[in-house]
Amino acid sequence: MDDYMPSRYQPLGRIGEGVHGIVVKARDLQCDDKIVAIKKLSLRTKFGVVSLNTVREIRALQHCRCDNVLELLDMYPDLTGISLVFEYMPHTLYSKLKDDENPLSRATVRRYTGMLLKGLAYLHGLRLMHRDIKPANLLIDRHDVLKIADFGLARIYSGSVSASSPASLSASLSSASLSSPPKPYSPQVATRWYRAPEILWGCQQYGPPVDLWASGAVFAEMLRGVPLFAGATDIEQLALVVRTLGTPNLKDWPEVRSLPDYNKIRFPNARGERWEDIFPSCTTRDELGLVDALVRYNPAKRLTAEEALLHPYFSDAVVSEN
Repeated sequence: MDDYMPSRYQPLGRIGEGVHGIVVKARDLQCDDKIVAIKKLSLRTKFGVVSLNTVREIRALQHCRCDNVLELLDMYPDLTGISLVFEYMPHTLYSKLKDDENPLSRATVRRYTGMLLKGLAYLHGLRLMHRDIKPANLLIDRHDVLKIADFGLARIYSGSVSASSPASLSASLSSASLSSPPKPYSPQVATRWYRAPEILWGCQQYGPPVDLWASGAVFAEMLRGVPLFAGATDIEQLALVVRTLGTPNLKDWPEVRSLPDYNKIRFPNARGERWEDIFPSCTTRDELGLVDALVRYNPAKRLTAEEALLHPYFSDAVVSEN
């Protein structure tokens, strides 16, 4: 709390701390005493070099304008780096899932899932992979609107830009990625429980489907009340995935054989489990269908965010409150 803060902001206390910095709650005295969250980031790593994660997060947030992506309101330099000012969000999906006295209704699960997918569709339209979708990074405001946050691991990827993308962002983000061949990405991304199998097997050539796997795992967690795959290590995480989905079918996903760590890790052959057996009995066919369309081995066969929003799960006029 000793860091520099402009006089327009009145600090109210620390509300969080993560890998990429601390978060402070403050009052914006120049904006009707609006409560904001200020994320303090270091511009340099412990080795003294500029932090690429910080630069990526700022660059991504400066251009994002979507109801389901956290908006950057302001930024300023402080004594150790830079501080980013956001709207204060009182809840995370993680905190909602932990509230046993107020479990999520089926209608709320569908609304949150739709908002998550809308946010991802927007980001992917701008060629941005989030790479760390998980309940703790999905913030919820006082109007119960879910917004994707924490872009410390976000990366630009090569691919087409949707027609709805802002021209300015398209120009600023596309020049580097279009002028050079696809670059390898680190497999050391995403929180383990939401990490796609291709990353767990060491893949360095991946894309937006890693965010869709994570969103499917989050959706499943909202339906079940507990994480879908909760491994204590990367190997245990893969073992849980294999046990649940079955041993990868090489005809369905032939590329799995070329993943760096595929032949280094052997698991017993597994037939897989039926989704009906691992979800509550009240889970509908459409709910299971969306899980199955997102949580599948072959990245090319996962629904895109835009395709997922057209799934029958979202077309029903009424959702049970059970």
